Amino acid sequence: MGTGAAPAASGAIPFIGLTGGLGAGKSTALALLGELGAATISADAVVHELYRGEPLRTLVIERWGDGVLHAEGHIDRSLIAERVFAAPEERAWLEGVIWPLVGQRMAEFREEADVRFRLNAEDAPRAAVVETPLLFEAGMAPLYDATIAVIAPEEVRAQRAAARGHAAVSERDARQLSQQEKADLADYAVVNDGSLEHLRERLAAVLDVIAPV
Repeated sequence: MGTGAAPAASGAIPFIGLTGGLGAGKSTALALLGELGAATISADAVVHELYRGEPLRTLVIERWGDGVLHAEGHIDRSLIAERVFAAPEERAWLEGVIWPLVGQRMAEFREEADVRFRLNAEDAPRAAVVETPLLFEAGMAPLYDATIAVIAPEEVRAQRAAARGHAAVSERDARQLSQQEKADLADYAVVNDGSLEHLRERLAAVLDVIAPV
């Protein structure tokens, strides 16, 4: 684990990157941080929104035709995955389209939270937190004032993944850093091996350091 990041400069809201492996509890941690006073957003949720609207729909149809659409006209992500899985050029094209759009939404999210913070609005958040599964793999750590990695025992991760219908954790983790690598790179590592209340307490302690009340 890193030595811990210093609080953001005066007048700026702390911008926090949250990550972790499949089944570690990232989404649960994000929700708890929201309850603790942070503004939150998920990169995966942003991607999901993009797939359901413009301009991504038009760009995808121009590239691959309407055979990648659901009957109701939305992009079928499973069909997209089939096209890019073994085609590096197609994957690179798709990522080159999606990630700038995701980055734009993240910038808007941060600015919205910053404005509320600077104006000392009644609903001003303590911090702005972005859940990003491939935070370190994508080289995004420098964008944040602090990073948090959520980790959990391997058997717990496997149970959670199976409950959600995912394939084996080891297989889906192949393109990611290991839990230990994420923990070593993060400013703070939070172990999710107990109750929801235990996780909340651990996250609250980290948030108190990054964004003191």
